[in-house]
Amino acid sequence: MPDDIYRTITDDESPGFYEKLSDYLSVLGNPTRLRILKITEDNPKDIREIANETGTSYENTKKHINKLLKAGVIRKEAGVGKPTSKGVHAVWKYSTVPGGLELVARNVSSFCNLEIKNPELTGKLSEIRKMIDDEISSGMPVLVLLGGKDDGTVFLIKKDRIKIGRSDPSANDDPGEDCDIVLGDEYRGVTRISKPHATISLENGVWRINDEGSTGGTYVNSKKIMEFVKTSLSDGDMIELGRGKDKASFVFHTQKERKSENIHN
Repeated sequence: MPDDIYRTITDDESPGFYEKLSDYLSVLGNPTRLRILKITEDNPKDIREIANETGTSYENTKKHINKLLKAGVIRKEAGVGKPTSKGVHAVWKYSTVPGGLELVARNVSSFCNLEIKNPELTGKLSEIRKMIDDEISSGMPVLVLLGGKDDGTVFLIKKDRIKIGRSDPSANDDPGEDCDIVLGDEYRGVTRISKPHATISLENGVWRINDEGSTGGTYVNSKKIMEFVKTSLSDGDMIELGRGKDKASFVFHTQKERKSENIHN
């Protein structure tokens, strides 16, 4: 399976699409591998540590790690093992790539939105999406930023209405004050927060997004939404503010609880 399949499968009419998708899903369709992604999100761990936390044998853990490495969803780096009577020794440490679980969720959500003509793969997609949702969802809703300098940042949605926009030096846009989402100036496809690009609100138990007349437009699952018309959101939806390399992309999750230095609360 190509190393970049994790990010590049987009067209179910391309040659070998079903074979590649089937290979990709076979990597993800294992609860132990999803668990490995979860427990290595914040702290790199060696194979023995991972095996202990998952309750899996050392050899089977190595096999799971190799499949995840091939899919490009974890990375390895040199580290030091726990001290023993013989001293310390070098080991490989493994960690989930930034935003890894959320990127997997985005890919699976995108595949679910395609008209896959293979019933077996469609069923597998639904099964894996549920496993991912169970693994990463609990607590309050979040937006997970994908790409750019702040890739993988998790923004907690703590109010029933939040504004999203790019930082504005001339305005008081401190996100700590009212829990709105303020992005760095490098996300130039996003309108300034002083006249927000979009708002997300909870109405009658349904989360909705509204484009506030932005310049670059707002897209939900690659479809542009109308300005000033509230569009309902579902767990796992992909939201894009603007287009091109300076856009901001998010995965929306209705519930999530996660310990991370990258969480904005």
